[in-house]
Amino acid sequence: MPKPPVPTSRYWKLHRQLARLNTFLFRRTRGKVGGSFLGGAPVLLLDHVGRRSGQARTSPLIYLDDSPRLVVVASKGGVDAHPAWFHNLMAMAATEVELPGGERRRVRPRVAEGAERARLWERAVAIYPAYANYATYTERKIPVVVLEPGA
Repeated sequence: MPKPPVPTSRYWKLHRQLARLNTFLFRRTRGKVGGSFLGGAPVLLLDHVGRRSGQARTSPLIYLDDSPRLVVVASKGGVDAHPAWFHNLMAMAATEVELPGGERRRVRPRVAEGAERARLWERAVAIYPAYANYATYTERKIPVVVLEPGA
């Protein structure tokens, strides 16, 4: 089966613009708008710091509530590279996320492995089936990131 084409730079520019709009709407409405993605997949806002720029960044991400933990999938980085937010997040000991309703949580990231990853991946694909499609045309194993409650 042929692989789908890799997104173009114009696609990524639009993706970044939509992410900024989503973040604005999410914060303005406390998650009433922008708090879910296609098909109702829940969205949180991840705060991180650019490793090269040192600038604060916010990324809207689909998440699973695996109470008390949250789970995100590092999907959109490219065929052979993890997304920048993933690298930024993993370089930090802790950060904050914002959930719908304005709730903020301090979290520590770690990458799920083995049986835990398989279980969480299946749950993520169930709420957002596009992850399974994306996995068919990337050269990398897509990380499943567990956000543990932080101090």
